[in-house]
Amino acid sequence: MNKLSSQLFNQHFSHIYVEKDILDNKKVLEILSHYKNSNIIEINHYKDVFSRGNQNFVLQKQSPKLILAQKKDNLIYKGADVCENFGNKNFYYTSIIMNCIYDCEYCYLQGMYTSANIVVFVNIEDYFAEVEKILKHDDVYLCISYDTDILALEGLLGYTKLWIDFAKLHDNLMIEIRTKSSNFNSIENITPSDNVILAWTLSPDEVIEEYENKTPKLKERMNNIKSAVNKGWKVRLCFDPILYVPDWEIKYRILIEEVFNNIDSDCILDVSLGVFRVSKDYLKKMRKQRHYSLVLNYPYETEGGVSSYSKDLSDKMLQYVYKLVKQYIPENKIYV
Repeated sequence: MNKLSSQLFNQHFSHIYVEKDILDNKKVLEILSHYKNSNIIEINHYKDVFSRGNQNFVLQKQSPKLILAQKKDNLIYKGADVCENFGNKNFYYTSIIMNCIYDCEYCYLQGMYTSANIVVFVNIEDYFAEVEKILKHDDVYLCISYDTDILALEGLLGYTKLWIDFAKLHDNLMIEIRTKSSNFNSIENITPSDNVILAWTLSPDEVIEEYENKTPKLKERMNNIKSAVNKGWKVRLCFDPILYVPDWEIKYRILIEEVFNNIDSDCILDVSLGVFRVSKDYLKKMRKQRHYSLVLNYPYETEGGVSSYSKDLSDKMLQYVYKLVKQYIPENKIYV
């Protein structure tokens, strides 16, 4: 079921929905210029398409549609408790893109949204203005790629560059760009910024093959990381989520060894570790979408509304990977 032939479906973005109020928007016209053969459909509001009932997230992933919209409120959010804030008091995130081009089986987005279609908000200047309001009073640590993979779409949108340019203007702003992509070449000619962190999520090859559909292989991600550190970027490595899969200890040991045999640990800013965890309400929806999924139908325990492995198993997994990583990275640079 999860390996359906792409021949049964239209190409990605074969249909593009555009809110009628932004049909003449410069960014909209720029995006549409990449898809001259797509069907362009005018809509009143993105939620008319994105939030309607009786959608099938998994089927839509085979041929996602693009929705271009304007976000008018809730542009910046306070960071969630289940996310690592890396010691930053004023932790925020933003969703200028909703949904991801990749199709990871364990992704929480399928529990958050009813649709797998991708929404792009084109009023990026309003996002910048909202951040600047906060910056007048506080330092800000802002994650711009939690509910999507912004770097993976850089060739189409150019948003990563715009955020980096914006960050360079504000000494009290730090942004993190989380990715699984191998798309560093799209920003490789940009001068690195001290207040930008490029954060790659890394998994064993077997996990990528089984659970991270459409994402680049480990070697491709590592090559991107090497290119980024060689250019002088701050790079974070994220071994998150760590999954309890058969022979997980062997797989993650090989992963850590392979990563640090190929990447100079002295060039890495820090490392983040975390086991699979998700809102219990999201998990319920995720299981309905992928009833066949072994990773989603594991008998997780729930505490405080968050479902994850038992405390004993979580501790065992984290301690194991932590010990592997600390052979290469100082303990004060490892976040759990």
